[in-house]
Amino acid sequence: METGSHAHPEDPRNENVKIYVNGRIVPRGEAVVSVFDSGFLLGDGVWEGIRLHNNRLAFIDAHLQRLYEGAKAIDLDIGMPPEELEKRILDTCAANGMRSGVHIRLVVSRGLKRTPYQSPKANVGGATVVIIPEWKEAHETVKTNPLSLFTVHVRRGSPDIQDPMWNSLSKLNCIAACIQADKAGADEALMLDPHGFIATCNSTHFFIVRGDQVWTSTGKYCLKGITRGNVLDLAESDGMKAFQKDFSLTEVYGADEAFVTGTFAGLMPVGTVDGRTIGTGGRGPVTERLQNLYAELIERECPPA
Repeated sequence: METGSHAHPEDPRNENVKIYVNGRIVPRGEAVVSVFDSGFLLGDGVWEGIRLHNNRLAFIDAHLQRLYEGAKAIDLDIGMPPEELEKRILDTCAANGMRSGVHIRLVVSRGLKRTPYQSPKANVGGATVVIIPEWKEAHETVKTNPLSLFTVHVRRGSPDIQDPMWNSLSKLNCIAACIQADKAGADEALMLDPHGFIATCNSTHFFIVRGDQVWTSTGKYCLKGITRGNVLDLAESDGMKAFQKDFSLTEVYGADEAFVTGTFAGLMPVGTVDGRTIGTGGRGPVTERLQNLYAELIERECPPA
């Protein structure tokens, strides 16, 4: 079982799950791509993590908008319109008899190359599209058991290096951050921006609570998080003062609460950062309130059929 923000119980049904690969839905053991695929060779592509709840894809319009915007930025033609891709995701879930409690990894690479070389001019044919649905839900403990974070040396870069808003297959910077945090005994990495302010975590977005205010980063150096945006909207609609701003580790260490957000598990409390206890070290009242509001939002977004 994974730990930290992606902790989940193993589900034996996933051993026989069916996966979509370029127009075919095949058993897991037959779901393969070529060693000449751009994603394998270079991490050249984009991806999304999406949840199926009550036979509906949560916040699918926002996810597909982010996917297609990233693909356009790197001049990658996905080869089909968003509505067709959405149908193929649902068809893949239906082929598995899935209706709820499902996490989907949607991967689009630039496709096959005639020879290993980074230039898209070496590509032949269209994009590779893979849809991997799994019965996977966050472990109940992540809602209440606080995570530990460790601030790593790996920074989130500016758009002129590699735009942090791209949800790209090239994740080595986040993987390096994850490894450093793991070696330090933490659940996840807290990453700074080029100026030393808080940016994001390696796989989630970071928030703190100070008094009656909820803070998160400016968003300039992190992925345009779907859950992040929803939580900001929920906080404001509930009468909280929510801000996207620059803030330092000093302000993190002195916060009353901290939490992270992500598509997979929603909101998760943070108990320590760099060995400093945040607030009481447990799940705070604001975090719990936002968890409840987010659960209600998911039910509104994906009502029972």
